[in-house]
Amino acid sequence: MPLATSGATAQTAFATQPHAKDPYKYQVGFGNLFASEALPGVLPDGQNSPQKNKYSLYNEGMTGASFVAPKQENTKNWLYRIRPSVAHQGFSRLPTNPDLESNFLPLNPKVHVSPTQLAWYPFKLPSDKEKVDWVDGLKTIAGNGDPTLREGLAVHVYVANASMGKKAFCNNDGDMLILPQQGRLDIQTEFGKMMVRPGELCVIQRGMKFKVILPDGPSRGYAQEVYGAHYALPELGALGGNGLANPRDFETPIACFEIDQSPWDIVYKVSGELHTCHQGHTPFDVVAWHGNYVPYKYAMEKFIFVGSISRDHIDPSVFCVLTAKSKQPGVPLADFLIFGERWDVADNTFRPPYYHRNSSTEFMGLIYGNYGGRSDSFLPGGASFETNFCPHGVSYDVWKDATERKQVPEKISQGTLAFMFESSMPFTITDYAMNRCGTKHEHEPKMWDDLRANFLNHLDEVNADLKAAGLPQLGSR
Repeated sequence: MPLATSGATAQTAFATQPHAKDPYKYQVGFGNLFASEALPGVLPDGQNSPQKNKYSLYNEGMTGASFVAPKQENTKNWLYRIRPSVAHQGFSRLPTNPDLESNFLPLNPKVHVSPTQLAWYPFKLPSDKEKVDWVDGLKTIAGNGDPTLREGLAVHVYVANASMGKKAFCNNDGDMLILPQQGRLDIQTEFGKMMVRPGELCVIQRGMKFKVILPDGPSRGYAQEVYGAHYALPELGALGGNGLANPRDFETPIACFEIDQSPWDIVYKVSGELHTCHQGHTPFDVVAWHGNYVPYKYAMEKFIFVGSISRDHIDPSVFCVLTAKSKQPGVPLADFLIFGERWDVADNTFRPPYYHRNSSTEFMGLIYGNYGGRSDSFLPGGASFETNFCPHGVSYDVWKDATERKQVPEKISQGTLAFMFESSMPFTITDYAMNRCGTKHEHEPKMWDDLRANFLNHLDEVNADLKAAGLPQLGSR
């Protein structure tokens, strides 16, 4: 019978404390060189790969970047485990999941181009008649690029009603940013455990094994996968050293291991294909580890919003929590933005998002609350999409109210958390999202019919001003 040993914090400088919704402790910081051991004295002193480890543990190295990457980008870790990952019984190909996609090039007949806005009502949870775990419940909505090119991303949703048993998942294609919308995720990783609730994000980096338990029953949420880069904190520029997502608010697990020598299956995603690897022991047998290539989570309520306190908008980049670089300098592959409770105080300013046509592609989702001004029934667990340069903005009613109401300081988006996956690259839409999910609908263009050419009501006034300025009047030859 497997035994479990909870993690100690012998070499952890600071650890958070458990509470009612989260029974685990975490180290804090972003991009740190962390160290954690579940048994005292296991981490080697002064070297990574000693000839012999305490308790006959095995050394296992793991890199998240090229060996010769610049120091600030060189991510790696060392694991000290009961049995190494190489102790397995081989791989076999799994049947293709028709709802999972990784190649978003338009040459792929299973993806579609949409010039217009799209939206989805909340994605449906599995019926009680079928048991669907987190891996089986992954469904791809959109993306760009391809993992074999090491450039691009995928946007997924997950809908699940069963915990993973003796089964783990390892994504070799990209880092995954996971956002629960309904129900907590109890995520066990090789580095320790994380409890992730709606309102928190977690990142599982490429090549890390994990399993998902559903402590609150059926669960739904979103995930973004980046192929070509790792997530990083955005540069703050003129903001200086503080603001947006502060590094100290990110949390990384502490070492925690199992003693289990029974059969396990590890599902690997490799270049979009699923393969299974059988092994006679748990993948979660890491007794100690150190490094900076780690999973982590972040409570989005801790985000420090920045905005205008005089007039006009600041660009939406001030809502960026995490970013991932593209191969083009200064152009992000992916920005992850959030919109939550904050003060709006700008004078003489059209306060909702102005009508715009962006070079970026936008995919929005709603974790909880009510995000007003959308053209559709934008509900928690649903989504919306605008391709690059697709004109969009608030409905006529929202525009009218925003141009006429008395402007006073007000707290907006109370009890609401919405997010955006934004990319410099265009997305294609999967066949599942376009044709099979059953929740897709298009934005209703009639919402803007009342945005009439009010300028024409002022022609007499315009001509009077032109005449006074000695300029030709409208309609004159």
